[in-house]
Amino acid sequence: MKKMLTASLVLVAALVSASSVAAKSTKEISPYPLGERSVFSERAIAERVKPVGSVCVEGEECGSAAAAGEEVASGPRSGEAVYNASCAACHATGAAGAPKTGDTAAWAPRIAQGDATLLDHAINGLNAMPPKGMCMECSDDEIKAAVEYMVEKSQ
Repeated sequence: MKKMLTASLVLVAALVSASSVAAKSTKEISPYPLGERSVFSERAIAERVKPVGSVCVEGEECGSAAAAGEEVASGPRSGEAVYNASCAACHATGAAGAPKTGDTAAWAPRIAQGDATLLDHAINGLNAMPPKGMCMECSDDEIKAAVEYMVEKSQ
């Protein structure tokens, strides 16, 4: 009986000390009172559904000024610039059967068809070549300059 009473007192003492340690550690982990710690509390729900950003309408004071946009190049690019940016992927390697720039034998029959036909094929596509060589931001004048550049390098 004495052993049982001693064991009970030890158990109660252990539980009390464990609960005080747990209370101290939860205060360090969560700054919120016990009812506010639940993921179902109004505080936790409001935190989860709060907006992640805001919209600033021109004319309203929204804080810092918007960042300036990138400057866009004015005027058409040169044939060499268009070639290097878009055409070289296939015409420098011969991918998908594209005639390599500088290969006079491959370009001779194409050049013989005339500039108008070459430009038409470049703009509208032919065989494996997609329209404008997938350079959809290129103007027709830029495509023409790129064709002229490739022809000049391949004669």
